Amino acid sequence: MMTIFALVCLAVTAEADDFRPVPLVVRSAEVQPMTGIVLWTTNAAARSAPIQLEFSYMTYDQVVRERGHYDWRAMEELLEGVARRKHQAIVRFRDTYVGKPTGVPAYIKALPDYQETTAPSETKPTGFPDWSHPELRRFVLGFYTKLAEKYDQDPRLAFLEAGFGLWAEYHIYDGPMKLGKTFPSKEYQAEFARHLSEALRETPWMLSVDAALDHAPFVGDASLMGLRFGLFDDSFNHAKHKLYNEPDWDRLGRDRWKKAPTGGEFSFFEKVDQSDALGPRGPHGVPFEEHAAKFHISFMIGDAQPRNQTADRIREAGRACGYRFRVTRFEASNDRSRLTVENRGIAPIYHHAFPTVNGVRSTVSLKGLLPRESRAFEVAAGGATPTLTIESDRLVPGQRIEYDADLQR
Repeated sequence: MMTIFALVCLAVTAEADDFRPVPLVVRSAEVQPMTGIVLWTTNAAARSAPIQLEFSYMTYDQVVRERGHYDWRAMEELLEGVARRKHQAIVRFRDTYVGKPTGVPAYIKALPDYQETTAPSETKPTGFPDWSHPELRRFVLGFYTKLAEKYDQDPRLAFLEAGFGLWAEYHIYDGPMKLGKTFPSKEYQAEFARHLSEALRETPWMLSVDAALDHAPFVGDASLMGLRFGLFDDSFNHAKHKLYNEPDWDRLGRDRWKKAPTGGEFSFFEKVDQSDALGPRGPHGVPFEEHAAKFHISFMIGDAQPRNQTADRIREAGRACGYRFRVTRFEASNDRSRLTVENRGIAPIYHHAFPTVNGVRSTVSLKGLLPRESRAFEVAAGGATPTLTIESDRLVPGQRIEYDADLQR
C-alpha cells in the first residue's frame, strides 16, 4: 500500500516534470563564429568588417632559430591581435613562397650537407627546401608536436592549414618539382599526415585539394583517406573550376566535409574572380551561395571584398557559410528543459558547442550536426522563464553563437 508520503513525493515529481512549451522568437543577425568571409590579419578592414575569421601565413623560422628552442612570441602576437578584434585565426605554416627565401630555420640551413635550391618561380628567384635532409624532415614533425601541445585547445586558433610547396598549397606548378628534394617524398608526406592526425586532437586541420594529384600519396591509400583532414581550395571560383578543381575534390572524397572543414580562397586567375566574387552571378555565372553550398564551405578567404562589396553583402555571404542553428522545440519544467536544434546551414560546426539553459550546459554537443538534421537535448535547468544560449569553450571574448527560433505560445 502506498503511503501518504509516497503519494506526496509522486505529486511533487509530477509537478517538477510537468513540461510546458516555452515561447521563443529569435532572429540571428550576424556571421557565426568559425564561418564566413575571411580577411588577412594585415587588412585594416578586419577591424570593422562583418567577419569572424582572419588568415595568416607563418614560417617555421619565425618560431625556431636554434635546434630545440621554440620562441612562440610571433604566434602569440598574431593570435592576440586577432582575438582583440573578437575574431579567430586560420594559420598556415609555409616553407616555400614565390620570390622569397624558404621558411626553414637558420640552424638547418647552416648544416654543411643541407643544400637548398634557388630557382625561378613566376620569374622570381625562389628558395626551395632540401627535403632530402633528415634534419628538416625530423624538425617538421617535431614542430607540429610542439604546436599541438601549445595550441590544440586554444580558442584563438580555429583551423590549421598545412602542406608543402608553393604557399604550402601542395604544388610546385612553376619551378623545380623534384620529389624527395624540393618537395617531400610520398613516404614522408604520408608520415606527416599521420603525425598531424595524432598530434591535433581538437583543432581541425586541412590540406589543399591539390593533395589529390599524383605527387601526393592520398588517393588510393585507404588509411590516409581515412584521416580526418579537411580541404581548402585556393582558386575556388575561377572559370574552369569544374574542369580542373572539382575532380580533385571528388578524388579526395566529397563527404569529407562531414567530419572536417572545407574552405579556400577566391581565385586570382582573372581580375573578375576578385571583383565579382560576391556579385549576383559570381564571376562566371554561379552565385557564391550556390557554389559554397555545393562544396559545404565553412569559410572563404576574400581579402579584397571590402574594396568590392558593401558590408551588408559580405555579411550576407558569410551567413551562407557553415552552420546555422534553429531551435524547433523548447519546453521546460521547474528544474529541467528539453529542446531540439536543427542545422539549417550547409556544414556542421567542428568544435564543441552546447545548448545551455540558465547557465547550465547540456551534456550533449552540437558538434557534427549535419545540415537538415536535428538533435534533441535535455538540460538540468528550467523554470518559468528559462534563458537559452549556445556556449562553447572555443570562442574568444566577444563572440557569440546565435540561433533562430519562432516558437509562439
